[in-house]
Amino acid sequence: MAKILILYFSRNGATAEMANQIARGVESVDAAEAVLRTVPEVSTICEKTAELIPAHGPLYATLDDLKSCDGLALGSPTHFGNMAAPLKYFIDSTTEIWFSGALSGKPAGVFTSTGSMHGGQESTLLSMMLPLLHHGMLILGLPSTEHALRETTAGGTPYGPSHVSANHVGLTDHERILCKALGARLAKTALQLKQAA
Repeated sequence: MAKILILYFSRNGATAEMANQIARGVESVDAAEAVLRTVPEVSTICEKTAELIPAHGPLYATLDDLKSCDGLALGSPTHFGNMAAPLKYFIDSTTEIWFSGALSGKPAGVFTSTGSMHGGQESTLLSMMLPLLHHGMLILGLPSTEHALRETTAGGTPYGPSHVSANHVGLTDHERILCKALGARLAKTALQLKQAA
């Protein structure tokens, strides 16, 4: 069994919908399980504390979720070409995992949503890869063999799925396909790595 952690922050729901589609892709693979987790908001004034269980949606992520996963999909809305502060805050707390090497050699992918076509999708995806590379993770993107990547007129990049949420329109068919493709790719790769170990 391969457990793929889908860890994301979503303020308006678009990134959460992408996470759900990635989970469908993971669970389309036999012997793969998707685990959805989110992170709480952070305060601009002082350290904010949150209940362990949010009022709605997935549970808040813990370091144990990261330690026990076989693969990771990391998602955030684009904030000025970078990941959102709540996700970055959580990632910055993972030093103990970095020291232990618990994520080293495991597959990872990234996804994002933006409010406009030129809102910084690709720079956000690249910025989310950096801490994963420091953790020794194996970064997976979307290859050109994914036809939706060549046909999309909305979101979608070789670096990972993206969504353009201009006019508050939901995910396009191509965006859904690319999210599912990343999920399936992570699950298959995690299973192959586990079998080879």
